[in-house]
Amino acid sequence: MTFDARTFRRIMRSLAAGVTVVTARDRQGRPWGLTATAVCLVSWEPPMLLVCIDRAAECHGPFAEAGSFAINVLREDQEDLSRHFANTDVDKFAAVAWKDGGTGAPILDGALAHVECRTASCLPAGDHTIFLGTAVVGGAMADADAWAPLLRFRGEYARLARQAPS
Repeated sequence: MTFDARTFRRIMRSLAAGVTVVTARDRQGRPWGLTATAVCLVSWEPPMLLVCIDRAAECHGPFAEAGSFAINVLREDQEDLSRHFANTDVDKFAAVAWKDGGTGAPILDGALAHVECRTASCLPAGDHTIFLGTAVVGGAMADADAWAPLLRFRGEYARLARQAPS
């Protein structure tokens, strides 16, 4: 039995995923970031998350050496920010408001929420690396409950449908 890549991609595009910008600093202090949907809770105790990064991505090396990273959860109105960090031809931090987090990883102003992680391990997995991180600090917008997250579904940006209270 064969399982072709096209079928696998079609199946995976059926999973809705939250859109994040994952950030880190390299050894020289340069900030790096990329748009990612391959982010997942691993454990409540200790609090751990994972992010998967393509080994061919320019930022892979800096993330592998960083020792920490931040996951910035985007709001439903931040599609432009997601596209900006998905672009490889720009200085991603030049026109974006951000600050250093407690780990040194960049925290994007206006993100719905963020969590900073110390890298616990890096696991090769096919054409990606799984960065397993232990959450050490985080936060959410004061009015986070008024916002919904930005999503990706079937290769497009998507938003949650809000229902009127019953």
